Amino acid sequence: MQIAQNSVAAFHYTLTDDEGQVIDSSEGREPLTYLHGSGHIVPGLEKQMEGRSAGDRFTADVAPEEGYGVHHAELMQEVPRAAFQGVEDIQPGMQFQGNGPQGQINVTVTKVENDVVFIDANHPLAGKTLHFAVEVTDVRDATAEELAHGHVHGAGGHHH
Repeated sequence: MQIAQNSVAAFHYTLTDDEGQVIDSSEGREPLTYLHGSGHIVPGLEKQMEGRSAGDRFTADVAPEEGYGVHHAELMQEVPRAAFQGVEDIQPGMQFQGNGPQGQINVTVTKVENDVVFIDANHPLAGKTLHFAVEVTDVRDATAEELAHGHVHGAGGHHH
């Protein structure tokens, strides 16, 4: 069976950046399982999963536009340290949740200078080309319940 719209696919992966550094991997864990066509994985990888079968191994390079998006300079801001009440030691790399015009946002601290904290609301992988090494482990038809709910149930999926 091949991966197609409304099929359930399971795969192992290793995600690296342009320098070959591992960003994420399913090694030592269960394969990632998703409902194909539901937008649960980045679009560029989902497109390259189409037509694959269990046992297929391949590499997929995903441009920022089909991954976590391009980096937007306007999502970088300077915030007074006083905005981080209750946090004694603010360091680059720390992540916080805040409120933006469209609701909750996640921000990463990029720099701290005196009483100013520099934050970035871009996804940490925005602007980066993603390099996946993939092994498809299983492909099956989605159940009617999975299609109705828009996600995988059971092993590797959601439990109600």
